[in-house]
Amino acid sequence: MSTIPSFKEKYRNDIVPALLEKFQYKSVMEVPRLEKICLNQGLGQAVADKKVLEAALADMSIIAGQKAVASISRKDISNFKLRKGMPIGARVTLRGDKMYEFLERLVAVAIPRMRDFRGINPKGFDGRGNYNLGITEQIIFPEIDIEKVNKILGMDITIVTTAQTNEEAHALLTEFGMPFKK
Repeated sequence: MSTIPSFKEKYRNDIVPALLEKFQYKSVMEVPRLEKICLNQGLGQAVADKKVLEAALADMSIIAGQKAVASISRKDISNFKLRKGMPIGARVTLRGDKMYEFLERLVAVAIPRMRDFRGINPKGFDGRGNYNLGITEQIIFPEIDIEKVNKILGMDITIVTTAQTNEEAHALLTEFGMPFKK
């Protein structure tokens, strides 16, 4: 039997009652919840050097705890020496228990390890309850061995929620412990 991630328990036991009270929902089903977390790395250098893509896929798989897949270009762009069908990025979509485990590692371990960290930008919401966060270095995750990294890459993290507004999504992520700037 597998154990339930602590952030999933925290959501059920602490966050749902807090948001029910704050927003005066009529039902527990109205409370916003996490749907998925998408990790994405754009790798323009992968056109010239295939090893960059392989390293990025390996790092992304280690960070997510799930196999990363290559993003494929949709059209030819001659200025970038890009052909349709070439791999130009790495991505992973996390759902369920792996999503909660990743969010816990992100909030508790990775974000505090960012250089010159003063809180994450609260302007990353898209108006529909989703949050986008850009990270400049993949080495903030403790799973990555710094000695083996030959190129420091950034990534985009999108947290998709069922919240209808930015305010509801902000409250949900704040309850999870996301350190937003004041």
